[in-house]
Amino acid sequence: MLSQQELIQLFKETRSDSEKICSFLETEDYVVQPVENVSPPKWHLGHTTWFFEEFVLKKYVDTHKLYDENTAYVFNSYYESVGEKVIRTNRGNLSRPTVAWIYKFRKYVTEQMLKFLNNNELDKEILGVIEIGCHHEKQHQELLYADIKYILGNNPLLPKYNDEFKENIIQDFQQEWINIPEGVNEIGHKTEGFSYDNEKGVHKKYIENFNISNKLITNGEFIEFIEDDGYKDVLLWHAEGWDWINENEISSPAYWHTIENEWHQYTLNGLEKLNPKAPATHISYYEAFAFAQWKGMRLPTEEEWETAQKHFDWGSRWEWTESAYSPYPNYKKPEGALGEYNGKFMVNQKVLRGGSVATSRDHTRPTYRNFFHPQLRWQFTGFRLVK
Repeated sequence: MLSQQELIQLFKETRSDSEKICSFLETEDYVVQPVENVSPPKWHLGHTTWFFEEFVLKKYVDTHKLYDENTAYVFNSYYESVGEKVIRTNRGNLSRPTVAWIYKFRKYVTEQMLKFLNNNELDKEILGVIEIGCHHEKQHQELLYADIKYILGNNPLLPKYNDEFKENIIQDFQQEWINIPEGVNEIGHKTEGFSYDNEKGVHKKYIENFNISNKLITNGEFIEFIEDDGYKDVLLWHAEGWDWINENEISSPAYWHTIENEWHQYTLNGLEKLNPKAPATHISYYEAFAFAQWKGMRLPTEEEWETAQKHFDWGSRWEWTESAYSPYPNYKKPEGALGEYNGKFMVNQKVLRGGSVATSRDHTRPTYRNFFHPQLRWQFTGFRLVK
C-alpha cells in the first residue's frame, strides 16, 4: 500500500488527469449520450467526484457538508446499497447540473479531500478506500477516451478530438510464435502493489503446452478476413455472434469506413486512411473468435495470457481471452457497498487482459482482469492468437 504522502500525490495527479482529458472538449460535447453504454463526459467527472464524497468524506469526516443533496442520486452508478439513482439510459438527459457546476463540485470535493489527507494521520482502511477511489477514477479516464471517441465518431462531421492522442502504435518487429511448455503456474496478484479484489486469491493452474503470437492481429490481417467473406461464413461464428452481426448489419470493425474503395478509420485525431500495420481495434469478442476460427487457431485463456505475458509486449489494446469472467478459487467480496465493485458482474462476460492506449499510467499490471460483454467494442479492444 502507498504511504499517505504518496497517496496525496496520486490523488492530485489523478484528479488533474481527468480534467486534462476533458480540456479538449467543447461544452456541447460534455452532455451527449448516443447509446446506453456511453456516458456523457460530464457524468464521468461528477461520478468520480461523488465516489470520494460518498465513500470517504461522508463516512470519515463528521463535519463534512455535502455539496448538494442530489449528488448521490445523479452520480451513483450501480451501487444499489447506496440508494436511488438516475437510470443509466437517462444520463444524457441531464442538461442540469451544468458543466460549470460539475467543475465547482469537483473543486470543492478535491479541496476537502486534500484537507482531510493533509491534516490527519489516516489508518490503512481509509487509505485503502482512497487508493481504490484513485484507481476507480483512472478506470473512468479510460472510459472517457472511449466515450469521447464514440460521441465524436458518431457525429456526421467526424470531428477530431486532438492531435496528441496516439492510438495506432505499430508493432515494428517480426511475428513469432512463443512456445510455453506445459506445467503448473501460479495465477493471481502476488505483489504488495495495488490490485482489485477480482485479482486476488493466488492459485495454481495446470496449463497444457501452447504457442502464442508475440504480435496482435493487425488491420491488414483483418482486411484479409473481410475479403475472404469472413463476415458471411456462418460456420465461423457462435450462434449469438452470427445473430449479432446480422441484426446489427456488422461487416467490419467499429469506426471503419470505405471511401472511394479504400478503407479509412476514424481515430481521435480525425478520419484517416487505415494503416494495415496497426493493431486491429474496436473488435468484439464475437469477431475475434470468428477470425481465430478462420485462421484455424484460437484465443488464449486468461491463465495462458498471464503465464506468457512476460515474453511479449502488451498494453496498446485490451486483449480478448477465451475465459469467462468468474471468481478465482476462495474469492470473497469485500464487505459493504464496495463489494459491488466487481463481484456482482461475474456472469455472461469475457475477460480481457493487458491494457490499452487509453489506459491511464500506473493502472495496469499482468494480473489485471478487465471484463466486457462479448458484443461490446467501443473500447480499444484487440486480440492475439494461440496455436
